[in-house]
Amino acid sequence: MTTNTATIRWIGGPVLRARTDSNFRMHEALEVGPDGLLGEVIQLRDDELTAQVYEDTTGLKPGDPVRGSGKPLSVRLGPALLGNIFDGLLRPLGAAEERFIKPGAEHRSSERFAFRPTVAVGDSVAPGQAYGVATSALRDHACLVPPLCSGRIEWIAAEAEVDDRATVARIDTGNGIVEIALSEIWPVRTARPVKRRLQAAAPLITGQRILDTLFPVARGSRAALPGGFGTGKTVLQEALAKWCDADIIVYVGCGERGNEMAEVLDELPQLEDPRTGRPLMERTVIIANTSNMPVAAREASIYTAITVAEYFRDRGLHVALMADSTSRWAEALREVSGRLGELPGEAGYPAYLSSRLADFYERAARVRTLSGDEGSVTIIGAVSPPAGDFSEPVTLHTKRYVRCFWGLDRTRAQARFYPAIHPLQSYSSDATVLGQWWNTQGNPDWSAQRQRLLKLLEEQAHLERMARIVGKDALPPAQQLTLLCAELANEALLRQSSFSPVDRYCSPERQAAMLRAVMHFLELSEHALEHGVALAQIGALPVLAHMMRLGEEFGEDAIDRLRLLPRRLDHDFATLEAEVANAA
Repeated sequence: MTTNTATIRWIGGPVLRARTDSNFRMHEALEVGPDGLLGEVIQLRDDELTAQVYEDTTGLKPGDPVRGSGKPLSVRLGPALLGNIFDGLLRPLGAAEERFIKPGAEHRSSERFAFRPTVAVGDSVAPGQAYGVATSALRDHACLVPPLCSGRIEWIAAEAEVDDRATVARIDTGNGIVEIALSEIWPVRTARPVKRRLQAAAPLITGQRILDTLFPVARGSRAALPGGFGTGKTVLQEALAKWCDADIIVYVGCGERGNEMAEVLDELPQLEDPRTGRPLMERTVIIANTSNMPVAAREASIYTAITVAEYFRDRGLHVALMADSTSRWAEALREVSGRLGELPGEAGYPAYLSSRLADFYERAARVRTLSGDEGSVTIIGAVSPPAGDFSEPVTLHTKRYVRCFWGLDRTRAQARFYPAIHPLQSYSSDATVLGQWWNTQGNPDWSAQRQRLLKLLEEQAHLERMARIVGKDALPPAQQLTLLCAELANEALLRQSSFSPVDRYCSPERQAAMLRAVMHFLELSEHALEHGVALAQIGALPVLAHMMRLGEEFGEDAIDRLRLLPRRLDHDFATLEAEVANAA
């Protein structure tokens, strides 16, 4: 095949224009300059192409060559992804002293795996069908026929240790022979095909009460995590990565500050997987693209991450993708758009910001894979609005494409209330379809209790505004009781430290028992107040102090004791009401 060629005419930062007589295509991958820097065609006009370069363009000059690959920008996917750290173009970042990549370097070196075939010569295979298993020290990895390939097995390797790039099978498609390796190449801007999309059926359990109880996200759904500087986005995403019930974690640090990303690269590999007791890194892929890396590579890193997530989804796995943060990705779009001279939209962002966000978030789904298994990709995208302003364009457009919005509040963070998610600025559209799942878990009152808790928190906000004017003591006893119960709900349910050895994770069973206990206290206290019990007497109940520390006093090993707590409440309130009745 003839290679397309061009000559650089103009270059500015990551953007260049080149003259050509060849037939380049949109989004074709390029090798730029003497070092073969990685680039991509983003605009074509007559005999000129415009490209963005994913590496430092220092030293490039007019007259340098540009060579086309004839293929779209692609990455190599395979069993060697798990447990490793990559840059935005899926090139490996090894140990700290090796985290610098030679310009134009090959995506990664090959690795060896124990291969065991599961089909024989002459068998017919379809797209997505397993033809073997690759085994490493981390886990077994299903080897699947690529999505666009089908036919008859002409040859397949015997059981042995093989290179992940070496041919292990040949398939006669009827139009020629296709060679299959353990790893495959896939264009990052193209979604991988599935049989069909499935409706939400079960939540992605995060272990965070404020999320699972109030604002749950379904497997295969999309959530946004917006918050200003210092509100705890990165810590919360690390907690979600460690404790959520996904099979695979893909963490992409997109344009974050280098020191924050260094902490992630240092801490994540040291985290212990609570499922197995082994390093969490064994089922994690980290894609690191800091703010000082080339800006165009930041734009590509989001697509690289979702492509990696889809690859594992196709193997019947549930994947959680943590993107931190899409605001920095949008800033990369804005910078490249400005260099192209495009007409700016809101806040200088390009007019296509909304459609690019849609392209990314719509690739999240719960699906029936080509092999017939169920898999999912759940996207949790952090947003970093300037000064915590949720009305800025990236946050507003993101809200159009996500089903869960977990707004982080600076005031709560400054009060050391974590997770600092504001319950009145957040919502979950998935909650309406997840009530049935909670019913099957033995909590048929979950939806009603959730609505009652949200109403209580809304009443608290209203009464606190009144109290600032007239004083808390001037409020009627019923309203003061509302404030007391809301404080209990915040302290017992919504406050949860990621660093607490007892309360850093909360199972659905424990969450249901805690919610039931708090709601029972609310009902009993309202009944007691109506029957003449003074608010001060309710506030002086010894059990209330234990309720305020519900998360710390009743761990995962004390769920049975927690389920007995409503009986103690019944006894204490009955005693209190009897004392009041006798005194009268």
